[in-house]
Amino acid sequence: MPQPETSQFAQDGRLWLRGALDTQALSALDAAFGLSGRPGARVGLDAALRDVFAPGNALGLRLDTLLPGARPVRALAFDKTPDQNWGVPWHQDRVIAVAARQDIPGYHNWSQKDGVWHCEPPPAVLDAMLFLRLHLDCADAGNGAMEIAVGSHRQGTVAANTATAIATSGPTEICTAARGDVLILNMLILHRSRPATDTRPRRTFRVDVSATALPAPLDWAA
Repeated sequence: MPQPETSQFAQDGRLWLRGALDTQALSALDAAFGLSGRPGARVGLDAALRDVFAPGNALGLRLDTLLPGARPVRALAFDKTPDQNWGVPWHQDRVIAVAARQDIPGYHNWSQKDGVWHCEPPPAVLDAMLFLRLHLDCADAGNGAMEIAVGSHRQGTVAANTATAIATSGPTEICTAARGDVLILNMLILHRSRPATDTRPRRTFRVDVSATALPAPLDWAA
């Protein structure tokens, strides 16, 4: 990846890879996507998702330039439909999914989601993470595309009651995407999602990646 692009990612906290998913990858991801009427859920890192991030693939190579040694550690699927239309305010995602609860200093805010333990790790762990959004459908303001506060990751961790003020103090961007586009984001970028105003689907995989191992006996769920 050219150095100016890497520097721009460090500044903005986001990088678009337009048309990064080819027809074969999209077909496999379509088949792997299934929410059974739910608006969002954690999903397994099955073959279709792992193939997208394989070290020899174009996306895997691009990701390794941004975060050497990164590998997928959590995947979620999201959609908005007339029956499952939702929005979330400005926030950061600061939780990780782990194989089992281990009470280690610095790891707190424990909870279980769909039977999987989650916690908030120390900032150093989040600093070695990114998340990616793989777009299976076109996304824009009409069908509830995500909105980001460009560069907000440089604030570090922020309290929930200051997230809106910080996000709106700088430039924001609605993440308009075409089918097959991939968006790479800093783990701490502030983002929100408004409810859709039309009925088009907005299927998206979110995949968290990390370049670090967790301290034993703690381990990633994936």
